[in-house]
Amino acid sequence: MPNRLPFHRLPVFPVLLAQLIGLCVMAVLLWGWLGTVAGYSALLGGLIAWLPNLYFAHKAFRFGGARAAREIVRSFYAGEAGKLVFTAVLFALTFAGVKPLVVPALFGTFLLVLAINWFAPWLIRRFSRP
Repeated sequence: MPNRLPFHRLPVFPVLLAQLIGLCVMAVLLWGWLGTVAGYSALLGGLIAWLPNLYFAHKAFRFGGARAAREIVRSFYAGEAGKLVFTAVLFALTFAGVKPLVVPALFGTFLLVLAINWFAPWLIRRFSRP
């Protein structure tokens, strides 16, 4: 049985929140600067990065404690595999079903949301409760 914390108490929550804020800000900026198509392209690119990260956090942080070490490792592998598949499916659905699309806005916001992961150690340390 998983020993779960509430989602907002997980150590990864500040990173996911920063990613969500970053994708929303980028989408609004590109919408205002380049128009509606660039705005929703940026929103889609950010969601393509953020939703799989959300899935990974849900899968990876299901277990806690030293007794669950094997389950923790297994859930991290399953979460990462699911994240890669989820990302590929979201890209395929976006390119197949969304026309018109501003590809640089899509990939730029996708990369911005992924780049926020570089600050994950600082965000976790800064906003985690003692």
